[in-house]
Amino acid sequence: MGLAESRLPVGPATEAMPDAVKKWSDVLEYLRLRVGREGFETWLAPTKGVSIAGGALEVEVPNPFFADWISHHYAAELRAGVAAVTGQDLDVSFRADNAGTGVVSRREPGQRAAPKVDGYRLQAKYTFDSFVVGESNRLACAASRSVAEKPGRTYNPLFIYGGVGLGKTHLVQAIGNHALSLRQGMKAYYTAAETLFIELIQAIEKNTRLEFKNRYRDLDLLLLDDVHYLTGKERLQEEVFYIFNSLHDSGSQIVFTSDRPPQDIPTLEQRLSSRMGQGLVVDIQPPEFETRIAILKQKAALDQAELPDDVAYFIATRVRSSVRQLEGCLTRLLAFSSLDGRPITVQMAELALKDLLRDAEPPDQNKIITACASLYGMTVADMTGPRRTKQLALARQVAMYLMRFHLKLSYKEIGGYFGDRDHTTVMHAIEKVEDLRTKDPSFATKLDKLAKGTTRGEAR
Repeated sequence: MGLAESRLPVGPATEAMPDAVKKWSDVLEYLRLRVGREGFETWLAPTKGVSIAGGALEVEVPNPFFADWISHHYAAELRAGVAAVTGQDLDVSFRADNAGTGVVSRREPGQRAAPKVDGYRLQAKYTFDSFVVGESNRLACAASRSVAEKPGRTYNPLFIYGGVGLGKTHLVQAIGNHALSLRQGMKAYYTAAETLFIELIQAIEKNTRLEFKNRYRDLDLLLLDDVHYLTGKERLQEEVFYIFNSLHDSGSQIVFTSDRPPQDIPTLEQRLSSRMGQGLVVDIQPPEFETRIAILKQKAALDQAELPDDVAYFIATRVRSSVRQLEGCLTRLLAFSSLDGRPITVQMAELALKDLLRDAEPPDQNKIITACASLYGMTVADMTGPRRTKQLALARQVAMYLMRFHLKLSYKEIGGYFGDRDHTTVMHAIEKVEDLRTKDPSFATKLDKLAKGTTRGEAR
């Protein structure tokens, strides 16, 4: 399914049909759990279904800017949602309610390349050049480039994992785009595990399982996104297992992404988990402050907008855990500036982003260090200095744990607050605290109370 380019005839707006309204409402409910809260509330919630005609579901949006953004950033999600809700291969077209007549065609902002419309399901905007590299994602990006340049010969399979909105889909699609640019005629395919599940169900219903199997087993490069969706789907896991074996045995490259490493995906068959982890497993961490600034600057440049340094700093200090949320904040800000005709300032950012940043106040690592020092009878100087005792080590470890899970700081950032300790030291500290939290109820209670007192109890 593709996003329609002025599919419907230009003319008076079609009277809204109950069927279209209901179907789009169901699609929105489907998307609510699958896209970020800020993205859903900003771009999808204000829309409504209008009509179904000519193989397209027409959707009304507040203005042309919405039509552009939704079709540019939510194409894959819309495709999966419409297919899951309607069971049909419907296109989606947009009509702005302030346009009076006609359907709004999708336009590309700035100089962004148009998404490909071939059978690869890849979007041209996702490239290695447009991916901002920092310490948090350097290894994942390097491994992805290597795979794209030598598919099937290095790191096969490649398994990339990380939290929501950190760039996994960008990287996996960049692999496909780069590999195809180097090899004409290459058979590559990108899909999400959820879409694969829908295809499998349809193949079973239509008795076309053989065609389904052959479609995937003949590939040179398979890019399978969000494999944590395989949880609890035994039939799909079996198909993925056999597809993997067939492709791997023939020397084809496979790339997986997930929100967690393969061994931590619940109810994933051991044999499939083993296959996924037999190549290279790399993670993407939340971006560091400098990387967040670079991401904001680059995204603004792609939209041909000038983002003042103080505004970039304002956003980057408040949004730490998600590249997607950074982009959402920037897009909201650019929309306010464009629609109001005013220059971008910190004051405008505070007004435009107040709801998106309501739960993202600047984190205070000093408050955590001070609270942990007080709890264990230490001083702040003890916490950040070289001295080592068993009690002091525990105090530091608890502070590191809270800074990781409640402030979303990277291992390197956390180590920097404790005398530039190595990231492996921080990882060990977090593992130890997590083990204590699991095994000791009294410690878990103390930890929760400390978290509420220092971070308002919110995992930022």
